[in-house]
Amino acid sequence: MASLLCLSLLAACAAATSPGRLVPFDLLYADGVRAYLARDWARAAELLQRALHSYAGLRAARRACRAACAREEPLAGGPGRWEAALLGPGLLQRAGCLQRCLGRRLHPAPSAHRASRAVRRDFERREPYNYLQVAFFQLKKLDQAVSAAHTFFVANPQHLQMREDIEKYRRMSGVKSDSFQDLEATPHWEAYETGVQHYDADEYLQAVARLEESLSEALSALEDCRGLCEGPWEDEDEEEKMQPGLYEAIAAHYIQVLKCRQQCVLEIATKPGRISATEDFIPSHLDLLQFAYSQVGNQTLAAECAASYLLFYPTDEPMLEKMKEYRTELGEDAAVTARQSIQHYVKRSLMEKKLIYYAVEHLGETFNDPDLWTPDELIPENLKQKYREDQEKQKWETLDVQEKEKRGPLPFEGIAVTMDSQQMNGTQRVVFDRVLTESECKDLLRLTKAAGEAGDGYRARRSPHTPHERFEGLTVLKAVQLAQNGDVEWRDAKLLLQATEKSRKIIESYFTPGKKLHFSFTHLVCRRAVDGEQEGRMDLSHPVHADNCLLDPEGQECWKEPPAYVYRDYSGILYLNDDFQGGALFFTEMDTVTVTAEVHPKCGRLVAFSSGKENPHGVWAVSRGRRCAIALWYTHSQEHAEQERVKAEELMEQRAVEQDQPDGEKHQGTEGSSRSSSEPRAPSRTAKPADQRQKPGLDRKQHIKVLRARDEL
Repeated sequence: MASLLCLSLLAACAAATSPGRLVPFDLLYADGVRAYLARDWARAAELLQRALHSYAGLRAARRACRAACAREEPLAGGPGRWEAALLGPGLLQRAGCLQRCLGRRLHPAPSAHRASRAVRRDFERREPYNYLQVAFFQLKKLDQAVSAAHTFFVANPQHLQMREDIEKYRRMSGVKSDSFQDLEATPHWEAYETGVQHYDADEYLQAVARLEESLSEALSALEDCRGLCEGPWEDEDEEEKMQPGLYEAIAAHYIQVLKCRQQCVLEIATKPGRISATEDFIPSHLDLLQFAYSQVGNQTLAAECAASYLLFYPTDEPMLEKMKEYRTELGEDAAVTARQSIQHYVKRSLMEKKLIYYAVEHLGETFNDPDLWTPDELIPENLKQKYREDQEKQKWETLDVQEKEKRGPLPFEGIAVTMDSQQMNGTQRVVFDRVLTESECKDLLRLTKAAGEAGDGYRARRSPHTPHERFEGLTVLKAVQLAQNGDVEWRDAKLLLQATEKSRKIIESYFTPGKKLHFSFTHLVCRRAVDGEQEGRMDLSHPVHADNCLLDPEGQECWKEPPAYVYRDYSGILYLNDDFQGGALFFTEMDTVTVTAEVHPKCGRLVAFSSGKENPHGVWAVSRGRRCAIALWYTHSQEHAEQERVKAEELMEQRAVEQDQPDGEKHQGTEGSSRSSSEPRAPSRTAKPADQRQKPGLDRKQHIKVLRARDEL
């Protein structure tokens, strides 16, 4: 720590004496985070801004120096004569030029600017802006806080905490709408989206201008990206294997650079915040432009764009037909050629692909080709077969054999496993369908009306998690009591007990065959979107959490201690309807922001999962309509069995006796009582206060039902 502090001070002093040169951004970032943690907001804001400036400056310096040295010190021999070019004096002269150029721009030596991968990832994900928005907010600089928050959120739209922060900023009276700007915006994306909007609106003259701007900026951004690929060789296993010889090292580093250059098209084609790139980003510009130019009467440029597009897809029949039309209109003597910039782009890309595929075939390299237009003949035949085999293997790959062997057979016919742990990118997760019929869902939905009128828990109050929804809840005991009073039908209350017992048996047989699962808590609950309060909404219906521990995203830990329900082992949700918008369940990594799987509600769908830290989950906002489901929690501990359920079963049995129903009907599997005749009753007692979540200021004993209802998913 002391040495790092000294290095930081030396860097700061040197920066003061050499204002034109950059301090390593990772040192500034580390100091900024330390100031942030010390709540020194002004210093944190200053250092984090300097870190961002240094990071941008470093990338600009590398791009500029590589471009300048390519002009000043061209490699001897020209393209194609690789050995002469690489081993001749031109190589050393180019290296010397780069060292001198970067030395003039960077401080201290250029080697000091090689940050760790973790730090580089933070900057690629715009993480410094996350810290900055808090620092600016604490300094009461709202406009700067909003810009920093928006810049981070654009690149991280799944970041749940920032979604909430953005919504809060929108509600603040002192915040200007133009403060929501992306400080890292790329010019080509703004031009592209505006151009496509004009194109879709048949405003072709405006579309041409913006699409040409986008194409030019995109090609420029591509060159910037390619220049940054010529960095140091990165090999994670470098220390664990024998160092390569001269030619192997040169080949490996060169192929790494080529693959990086090829992937640049994905970088420019991926809008910030998106995971997938826009397919055929460069060719699609040319396709749109050729049609737009033809609509404004400029057939010459339309033909030029069509010819350029055909460099990517030379056998595209519609475009070949268009070319015939353009040649007819322009005259057979008219020279129609593709754009020089596109010719250069395609020729260079094909040359690089040929070298990479050779390395894949003969040197054991791997390559994910980013382009759909790569000619089939360029890929070696044996590689085509290998890729087909790999895809087939991935398609049929299933869960680990040991996990399969643990499962027991499902106790009911007709139930389907729709998604398992592997398909949901996690462990101990599963989705079953056809657990309930449509008519059973409708019968249970009748109970939800009683939940809104006379139920327990929320009673149509505002949700404790969001002001945009109202909740209605009903426990199994309350449902039976309402049946006693004649407010609901007995068969509906009985169905609630039967459906939840059926779910318990399914989950027990799938996850813990031979080991008894007891109900911990059961809650029929509905969430209703509040009309007129959904516009601009960015919060969640239920924030990300784990069911038996206190989630600590920053520490990547989940603390199994009160007030968490530490005795819960498995959780489930049995859905009753799907006629609403939003409301899907989602799972995340421990960071609570990386979504790994989603489950969309539908009648009779049961999602089940273990309750621990391996399954953080939340619920997307319900933006329209009413979402109803039965939330279920289970425990292996009979001590923590649900006492309200025991009482509900007793009342149901009393009703059966009063109606002179035969004893056999009271304890039959799924269609009978919710408790088997051999199952011992848990002693009637009050739940331990220490095991209940509570809102500060509430008496635990008096509000036990309310508190339990708040834990609904």
